[in-house]
Amino acid sequence: MATALQEFLVTLKEKLNIVDVAGGYLTLEKRGSSYWACCPFHHEKTPSFSINEADQYYHCFGCGESGDVIKFVREMENIDFMDAVKILAERAGLQLPQTGFDNQKTVELKRKRDTLLKIMNDCAHFYLDNLNSGNAEEHLNYILKRNIPSNIVRTFGLGASLNFTDLPKFLLSKGYSKEDMLDSGAVNEADGRLLDAQGGRLIYPVINGMDEVVAFGGRVLKKTDFAKYKNTKETLLFNKSKTLYNINLLKKLRKTQTIREVIMVEGYMDTISLYQAGFKNVVASMGTSLTQEQARLIKRYTDTVLISYDGDGAGQKANMRGLEILKSEGINVKVVPLPDGLDPDDVIKQRGAEGYKKCLDASMPLIDYKLTSLKRGFDLSKTEDKRKYVAEALKVVKTADSAAEQEELLKQLRDMTGITYESLNRDLTSVPSQPKLQAEAPPVKKDKSSVHLKASRFVIAAYLFGAKFANGDVSEIPFESEVHSIIAKYLKSKKLMEERVQPAELFEFFEEKTEEYEELCKILDFSDGDALSGEVAEKYFTDCVKKLKLKYVDVQVASLTAKIENETSTEARKSLTVKLQQLLKQKEKLKSGEIK
Repeated sequence: MATALQEFLVTLKEKLNIVDVAGGYLTLEKRGSSYWACCPFHHEKTPSFSINEADQYYHCFGCGESGDVIKFVREMENIDFMDAVKILAERAGLQLPQTGFDNQKTVELKRKRDTLLKIMNDCAHFYLDNLNSGNAEEHLNYILKRNIPSNIVRTFGLGASLNFTDLPKFLLSKGYSKEDMLDSGAVNEADGRLLDAQGGRLIYPVINGMDEVVAFGGRVLKKTDFAKYKNTKETLLFNKSKTLYNINLLKKLRKTQTIREVIMVEGYMDTISLYQAGFKNVVASMGTSLTQEQARLIKRYTDTVLISYDGDGAGQKANMRGLEILKSEGINVKVVPLPDGLDPDDVIKQRGAEGYKKCLDASMPLIDYKLTSLKRGFDLSKTEDKRKYVAEALKVVKTADSAAEQEELLKQLRDMTGITYESLNRDLTSVPSQPKLQAEAPPVKKDKSSVHLKASRFVIAAYLFGAKFANGDVSEIPFESEVHSIIAKYLKSKKLMEERVQPAELFEFFEEKTEEYEELCKILDFSDGDALSGEVAEKYFTDCVKKLKLKYVDVQVASLTAKIENETSTEARKSLTVKLQQLLKQKEKLKSGEIK
C-alpha cells in the first residue's frame, strides 16, 4: 500500500468514531467503557457484540467477528473495501487520494463492477428518456391507469423500453463492449443478435442501499405468453436473494425518523402504491420467498416486519417458509389480513389509505395467522373436516414459544370448534414437537489448539490489553505462532517509541479470512471482562510464560541431542554437550521458578 494511502486511512480513522458510525445501524447500549448490541452478523437474543470506543474496533464474543470501522461498513453494506472507504470519506469530509491501492485481481473486479454500474445507470436514463420522448403512449397510459403521479414516477425512476433493439445500439454507441453489456444483464443475445432483456416493458429500476441501479424489473403491457413481470438475471451487481426493492428509500427514511416497523409486500406496484399513500416504510421481496440474507438486511432497519402479501390464501401459504426465516432471525413477524382477492394496491385504490391502515391495525402474530390460514382449507360444519383441522391446528399450537401463548391459542381453537379446552389440551400433549427453523448460526469450531498455542494467545492478549501483571520484554517470550510474533514486534515498537498501543491497527497486518486473521480474533476474546485481571489470571499468565519457555528449551534440547548423535568429531561433541548441559540446567531453573 502506498504511503500516501496509508496516511489517508490513518487520517480517515482519526476523523471517525466507530461508535457514531455503528450507531447508525445498531441500537447500542453503553456498559462500562464499551458499547454493546446484538450482533448483526449472527442471530442472538443476548448482546455479545462489543465496540471498544477507545481503541476503535468491534468484536463479537459470540461468533468471533472483529474489525475496524472500515470493515464494519463493508459488512453492513455488503460492499467492497474501496466503496466502504468512499462512504466513510464522504462522512468525514475527506477527498479520496487518486492512487489506487488494490492488487491486480481486485482492481480488475472493481473495474468490472464500475463498468456494469455505468451501464445500468445509462440504461436507467435511456429508459427514462424513452418515457418522456412522446413515443411511449402505452407505457404512459398504464401509468395513468394506475394513477401514479409524475413525482412518484420520478422518485422511483420509472422508464420505458420501446422495443428490443434500441438499447443495445445505444450502449454500443457509448463504447461498451458486448461482453460487458451481456454481463450487466440489461442485454441478452439470441441468434447472434443483441436484444434488450426488458424489450417493450414498463421499467422499474432496482436500486440498492448505495443508490446504485443494479437491476431492472419489467412489466408487459399487452396480453402475452411471457411472464407479466421479469427481473434482470443474477449478475455481479444483482443477487435477488440479497436484495429488497425500495431499500434505498427506506435507508433515507431512517435518517429522518426511527423506523419501528417495515411493511413487506411482494411486488413493484404494491410498493409504489403504498409509498404514494404515505406508507414509506415499505419494501418488496420481488415475488420470491424470503431468504435469510433478506431477513438480515431488513433487521438492520427494524425488529418488526408486517407481511402484506396478496389477500388470496394460496399466495400467503406459499411464502410460509419465508416468514419462518424472518422469525428465526429474531424478527417479530406479523401478517396483515387483506380482503380475499385483493393486493395492497387494490386496497389503497378501493378503500384509500385509511382502509389500508385498518388492515395494518388488524395485523396478527405469525402463529395466529397460521391458524387462520389453515382454517380456509376446511369446512368446520363437517365433522370429518373439523377433526382434520383440529389435528393440524394442534401441530401449530405446539410450536408456540410459551405455555401462556399455547393456552391462549387453545382457547381460540375451543371457541372456533366447540371442543372443550380440556380435551384440546390433553390432545396437545401427545403432539410431537416440531423442529423449529433455526437461524443459520456461525460455524462453531471446536478449539483443538495445543496447550502452548492457547498459552501464547493468553500471554499476547495480556500485553496487548495492558494487564497489570504483563511485565518484562514481550519480545523475549518465544511464541509458537507467527501471528503472536508479529503482534509482539508491534508491541515492542510501540514501547520503544513511547506510543499508545492501538489494537485496531492490527487489522491492517493480516489478510481477512485467513488463519492469521482468525487467530487475531481469538486473541480479542480476552479484550473484555475479568479474563485479564485478578490473582487467578496472574498465576495463569506466569504458568503460560513458563510453558512457552520450557517448550522452546525442549525444542533446543532435542535439536542438540540429534546433533550430538550425528557428530563424529570428539571436540565438537564435547562443545555441543556443554551447551546441552547448560540448557538442561536452564530447564530445571524454569521448572523450579528461579527463572520467570
